[in-house]
Amino acid sequence: MKALILNCSPVKNGATDLIVQIAADVMREKYDVQTVCIDDYSFSFCRGCRACHTTGRCVLNDDVGKLMADLEQADVIVCVSLSYWADVPGQFKAFIDRCTPWSNTHEPHASLSFGKRGYAIALRTGPGMKECEHIIETIEHFYGHLEIERCGHIGFVSIESRADVGSIKEQLIEFCQAV
Repeated sequence: MKALILNCSPVKNGATDLIVQIAADVMREKYDVQTVCIDDYSFSFCRGCRACHTTGRCVLNDDVGKLMADLEQADVIVCVSLSYWADVPGQFKAFIDRCTPWSNTHEPHASLSFGKRGYAIALRTGPGMKECEHIIETIEHFYGHLEIERCGHIGFVSIESRADVGSIKEQLIEFCQAV
């Protein structure tokens, strides 16, 4: 089985990346793991033209198709997102918007293979869990429209840098072992 872990942060060497690395190391015990960073892909914002509502395809031709191919190859998808102003980073939100051709909100629509399982890991620098809960809701809402089964989530607070990940490492490992 294959797992895709998506670093939803544009920062390739921060705390989110370290969490992705730890998750990948743990999950390699059960899965063939691929990790990617949202910043590895180049894509435009959705134009809102709604052409995909009648064709099931986007009029733009960029790396969204490549990232969707990565999702297609995975049986398990884990989105790891930090908080930017109490929400997911703009790069990840732009990707979500561009997934409208695969959304089950209109017909026809493209679709991913049935049976994919999705997990969410959220983190933030502040002490309150409310922002993590919002990030998790965003990721799980995204999964729902792509018909990816929502199977679990976890949130971490007070993560300012890579050094802070040590304080949550055991919890992260336990979560990833259950994936």
